[in-house]
Parts: sequence; C-alpha cells; structure tokens
Amino acid sequence: MLYIWLSTQEPQRNLATEEYLLKNREDEIFMLWQNAASIIIGKYQNTLSEINVDYVNENGIQVVRRITGGGAVFHDVGNLNFSFIKNRDPNDKTIDFKKYVQPIVTALEQLGIDARFEGRNDIVIDGKKISGNAMTFHNDRVLMHGTLLFSTVISDLSKALKADKEKFNDKSVKSVVSRVTNISEHLTTPMTVLEFKDKIMSCIMQQEGGDALYELTAHDLQAIQQLEQEKYRTWEWNFGRSPCYNFSKKLRTQRGGSIELILNVVNGVIEDAHFYGDFFAQGDISHLEHALIGIKHDRETVKTTLERYEVGNFFNNVSLDELLDVFF
Repeated sequence: MLYIWLSTQEPQRNLATEEYLLKNREDEIFMLWQNAASIIIGKYQNTLSEINVDYVNENGIQVVRRITGGGAVFHDVGNLNFSFIKNRDPNDKTIDFKKYVQPIVTALEQLGIDARFEGRNDIVIDGKKISGNAMTFHNDRVLMHGTLLFSTVISDLSKALKADKEKFNDKSVKSVVSRVTNISEHLTTPMTVLEFKDKIMSCIMQQEGGDALYELTAHDLQAIQQLEQEKYRTWEWNFGRSPCYNFSKKLRTQRGGSIELILNVVNGVIEDAHFYGDFFAQGDISHLEHALIGIKHDRETVKTTLERYEVGNFFNNVSLDELLDVFF
C-alpha cells in the first residue's frame, strides 16, 4: 500500500488527485489531506440548494463537487480528510462502508477515543458525528473517503451549509443535518491537527503494513494539474452538473413592493423565467424574462445580464442589488 500526505490545501487539487489515483494507478493507497475553507458537494446534489450563497461569497469559501455520492460537507484546516483506494473482487458488488472505515475507528480507539461506526456511513463519539464517508467505484477499484472533524469551527460549518431548500423543487440528493463534535474535545492528551495526522498515519501503517510516505511523480503531478484545471475548477462541473430544478423566491423590497421569481434550470442554465408581484413597471417585463433564458444561474452572469437593462423601468424603485437577491 502507498501512503500519501498531500501538503496542498487546495480542494480542487486534492479532489483531482483522488480521481487520478483511482483511475490511473493499480496500487492500493491510503491518503491524508486537508482543505482550506470549502464546501464539498456530493456528485448527485444541486449545489445552490446546499449552500448559503451569501455567506459563502462573503467569506471566500470555495465550492467544489466530488465524484462520490452523499451529502455536502464543510472543510477547513481543522478537518482532516482520509482516502482509501483499494482493489476489489470484480464479483463483489457490495457497498460496505464499515469494512473500509474500521481501520480509522481502530486508530481512534488507540488514541483513547470511544469512536464507533454508526448508521449508514458515519463515525460518532457519544452519538455525535465526527466523520461522514462516501464511496465510488471505477472498474475493479473503489475509492472510500471521509472527514475527521478535529478542530473545525462548527459555527462556520453551520452557517455555510444553511441553505433555504424550500426555494428549490428538484430530485437531487439532500444533505442530512447531524449533531457534530470535534475530536480534539475528546482527547486525553491535547495535540494539534498535524500531530493528530501523524498519529492516524502511523496507526494505519501498523494495521496495513509499511512505514514510508510516497511522493507523487512529476508525471502524476502534471496529469493531476490538468484534471484540476479542466474539471474541478470549472463552473460546468461544480454548478452546471446540478440536477434540473425549479427555483422560486419571493422578496419584499424597501420601496418597490414584492417580487416573486420562478426559474426552471437545466444543467445550471436558465430555461424559463417568470416574475410576479405587486411591483410597478413601465417596460414590458417579458423582455427581461426572455433575456434571462440561456444564461447560467450564477450571480456574476445574472448580474452582467441585468446590467444591460435599466432595472427601474421594469421594477419601479427597485435597485439592481435588490433584484439580484431574488435570484439566489
């Protein structure tokens, strides 16, 4: 087994590394890594319905989709991520999270933590979640990865993932809100997250065999960076791959009355738009509705489109910023 510590905290790079190693290597791999403040979206989720858009934008939190299913998770440098990439019997079609998570549970137990596998894919302490896990397959290989909340800022986690799902009507996988705790609060001997990382790596090496870290080759790094740029840093992957959805929001403006917007969005692109409300308009609102068709349901794109028009002609006494708030 190869043991890897990823020193970068770029979520796009780290997720690209996972996919590359899963699909282009034959080795079995255990990997530890951290991300800067980010929300990692499950493969089958509607990105906008999982995040608090305003909080994410105001705090520079990156949003990246992964190749595994499951719900959205918040990462920061107080969270340690782990990945197992293993070969499997082609006749084995089971999805057994416990089998892959058990080495992590054992490592935590060796640190004096009463951690347990619980439910479908979680590790908990005293019933509170410290780890959520997800899995995907490629040919006869499996990637199983998870989080280890060590000293994450729980308030940031709560605010970043506090989306108003009532605005969305779709069939995407929805995240489940869980009670969470930090591992650091349950240690008998205090340590930093990097010291914790070393302990986990050492415990897994003892269980699986081996004692040396593997360094990615120049060829590996070049291929990973290409995948990062072509996939994990694109709007098309992170937002456009969201399942089709209907979006609706009603807002009462300061001086212009109420505005309700209903959108039909396919692959992240607006296919239909309608405004309703008790606002007053001089221009024909259908012109503005038509202008929105075919553009990304993305704040900058919508803003650029609206800036081509005199918003006050369609919504008397309503500012551009107020109108933008109706879209997200």
